[in-house]
Amino acid sequence: MSDRKPRSVPLPLSGPAPAIDQSVWYAEGLSFECTQCGNCCTGSPGYVWLTIDDMEKIADHLGLPFDDFTRTYVRRIAGGKGGGNRFSLLEKKNYDCVFLTRDDKGKAGCRIYSVRPMQCRTWPFWNDNLKAENAWTRASDNCPGMRNPKAPHYDLEHIEKCRQHPESPH
Repeated sequence: MSDRKPRSVPLPLSGPAPAIDQSVWYAEGLSFECTQCGNCCTGSPGYVWLTIDDMEKIADHLGLPFDDFTRTYVRRIAGGKGGGNRFSLLEKKNYDCVFLTRDDKGKAGCRIYSVRPMQCRTWPFWNDNLKAENAWTRASDNCPGMRNPKAPHYDLEHIEKCRQHPESPH
């Protein structure tokens, strides 16, 4: 058991209380703090799923009409839930997220951090990273914020709320 006090931050998610299983390997919680390395925002091709609510918030944040925002930054992906369409942010040619920035020293940033999509808000508490302790360790090879012993500690309820959120990758 960690002797650090759990981070007292409100859950970034609304919705019903998550199902809690005290027998999971991460029952004592996990530590994480974003180091702005940008590794989770780049790499091989992928999707950053968006809800209509996400798109409205981002468009407003950027001062763009909704239609202009979607034409400029969003792609439609066929085959969503129920056979419908889903929406994802565009990527740059090198597969960076379209909103990933880097300063002259290479420090990463996000142009829309305060309104980033829920998928981004739930990182690193995704199913793939939590299925086993060695999966967490593998993911931490690319995410220094998952290895930082001084990072804020998140309790099981927070982790499960992120992991079980509908916009978290499953």
